[in-house]
Amino acid sequence: MEFYTIGVYNSSEANFYQKLIENKIDTFCDIRQRRGVRGSKYSFVNSKQLQSKLQNHNIKYIHSLDLAPTKEIRALQKEADLNNSELKRNRRSLGQVFINEYNNQIINTFNFNQFIIDLENLNANKIVLFCVEEDHKACHRSLVAEKLSSMEYQFQVKNI
Repeated sequence: MEFYTIGVYNSSEANFYQKLIENKIDTFCDIRQRRGVRGSKYSFVNSKQLQSKLQNHNIKYIHSLDLAPTKEIRALQKEADLNNSELKRNRRSLGQVFINEYNNQIINTFNFNQFIIDLENLNANKIVLFCVEEDHKACHRSLVAEKLSSMEYQFQVKNI
């Protein structure tokens, strides 16, 4: 089993799907709480359009809501972004308060062993973790990837 991460900001629809196809992704794991993006530029990753296009490419779609940061945790990052005069789309790293709360509330309570079993049951081989930020270090998917890398299986995680 191989893991990848992908964001959408600063990607075109063609480029986004090209990355999935080039890396032979067979399972798309959406770890957003809200599965939509405002505006038309990224409408191709709104849930219904995304699932339809993935199905056309024979890529399985799963939504792991339990890996999404809560509204309260997202508010902590929003506050950090405001304090740093930084837009979410331009952020290059997560704030320490977000990291701490996400690890405490999500990573430490999520059943990663069951997650792996569920993926095995789907015959998933190449799984991409998806959220919107361009840079994985600016997104909670980097924390999920870090956890997967540290597990007994020591999964390698690549950013595409």
